[in-house]
Amino acid sequence: MIMERRIKLKTLNSHITCKICRGYLIDATTVTECLHTFCKSCLVKHLEENNTCPTCNNVIHQSHPLQYISFDRTMQDIVYKLVPDLQKNEISREREFYRGRGLPCPKDIPPNPADPDEEKTVADVHAESDYHRQDEQVNVCLECTSSNLKTLKRRFIRCSAQATILHLKKFVAKKVLNGMEKYRDIDILCNDELLGKDHTLKFVYVTRWRFQNPPLTLQYRPRIDL
Repeated sequence: MIMERRIKLKTLNSHITCKICRGYLIDATTVTECLHTFCKSCLVKHLEENNTCPTCNNVIHQSHPLQYISFDRTMQDIVYKLVPDLQKNEISREREFYRGRGLPCPKDIPPNPADPDEEKTVADVHAESDYHRQDEQVNVCLECTSSNLKTLKRRFIRCSAQATILHLKKFVAKKVLNGMEKYRDIDILCNDELLGKDHTLKFVYVTRWRFQNPPLTLQYRPRIDL
């Protein structure tokens, strides 16, 4: 006989509440850099004047932090299933908000069958997703300068000019240290100059590489504590 174990909701509250408003997550939105989750409206308002995560204070992006957050459907589904009537009450509040302003609630507007976007498959939507492909692209060569680290099998990569050195540190750590969380153990340099984790590749290309011929050549090594 299988025994069900009941868990009190309050024991899960720290995992399903927003650290900004202290309420249950609504439109759960996750920072892609550190995976901390907040209410969408709370996080967007925070990022209007800040570029750091409200929980860990890591810089999300120097100038475009809103591009590095995403709706977390799985988390929101979990919250709605765990908290009785939360979804129903939230929809009621949303409808009241729009009704008080004489506007139709978006959730009550039926999709237009003539709209070709409605006929797209999940695969189509996935294929058309941006993933920063529309950004200016940079060709990068990552060279290992230490015998204590493995050499990347593929030294040449192409990525968004808005990507940061932190992204590269995590990439290298995943490939040569077998764990993205070990990125702090990696230094990345350009022309023997240590690069800050929040520098974008565009910034490095302009100020350190100084428009030399591509690819942008960077070096990686184990972290050296100065």
